[in-house]
Amino acid sequence: MDHLNDMTPTRAMRPESPTVKRKHPWRWVSAAVILSLFAAVIHALANAKSDWGSVAGYIVHPIFLAAAWNTVLLAVVAQSFAILLGIVIAIMRLSVNPVAVASASFFIWIFRGVPVLLQILVWYNLALIIERITIAVPFTGIVLFDESTNTVMTPFFAAFLGLALNEAAYMAEIVRGGIKSVDAGQVEAASALAMSPGRTMFRIVLPQALRVIVPPTGNNFINLMKTTSLASTITYLELLRAAQNIAAVNLQVMETLFAAAFWYMVLVSITSTGQYFLERSLDSSLSRKAPISIRTIVRKAIAPPFKRDLSEPPASPKTEVQR
Repeated sequence: MDHLNDMTPTRAMRPESPTVKRKHPWRWVSAAVILSLFAAVIHALANAKSDWGSVAGYIVHPIFLAAAWNTVLLAVVAQSFAILLGIVIAIMRLSVNPVAVASASFFIWIFRGVPVLLQILVWYNLALIIERITIAVPFTGIVLFDESTNTVMTPFFAAFLGLALNEAAYMAEIVRGGIKSVDAGQVEAASALAMSPGRTMFRIVLPQALRVIVPPTGNNFINLMKTTSLASTITYLELLRAAQNIAAVNLQVMETLFAAAFWYMVLVSITSTGQYFLERSLDSSLSRKAPISIRTIVRKAIAPPFKRDLSEPPASPKTEVQR
């Protein structure tokens, strides 16, 4: 025992093995490759035969400004209608009524399977097979709507139908997945409180399903905003059509395409920012924290690197406990 007691201090005083920091040479290699590729792209664009001054002028051209507004209008209207119709189709898909389930499944199968461009062209050329669009009350002589198909199917309305119905098919599946993510006990509790199925759906289930529905809906809206470029095939004045119209006059094809690409990036960036704050507001884990103002986010983003934040008190140094 005395021998063991004599060895204990020696072991306690033995220095710890030094920590060897592992080297990661491939990190530097990958960073060098990425920076080299980025520099090569910048060099190629700088030496390209392109009039960059004209690109800046086209960005603020009245035709491009009108086209940007038309793009936003078409995307917002189509997405809003798709969300409402998608909720209805999703509820029908989850219904116990076999007719409703079959109808919803057939709608999703059709409009999710046919390409968007083909749908837009079918709606725009609908007058070739249907001369007039008539809506009447069955078994009566009351006519609610009667108009020529060419008058109804304007480029905007044809693009709206093609985009909205296709998006509604995807929104139905997104909403259905969000509804199924809600615990069944929530519905049982609402039923125990004598709430109707419709009230339970819109007051209990859908608000909780929003956290699952919002992220893919935001991504779909961004994709829909870019898909509006397909409306250029039916002469609707959106960003791509504006670039084509201007390039047909001055033959500056690449310059007008770069201007259209700039506007798409601006619109997508604004939409992505809005999606971020919407998801953040719906996240219960983040909502329990103190809210961060936009001014604080911008101030931290533009602060110089390695700048010490003097707004927070420095951490107190650890004091060694005296034995």
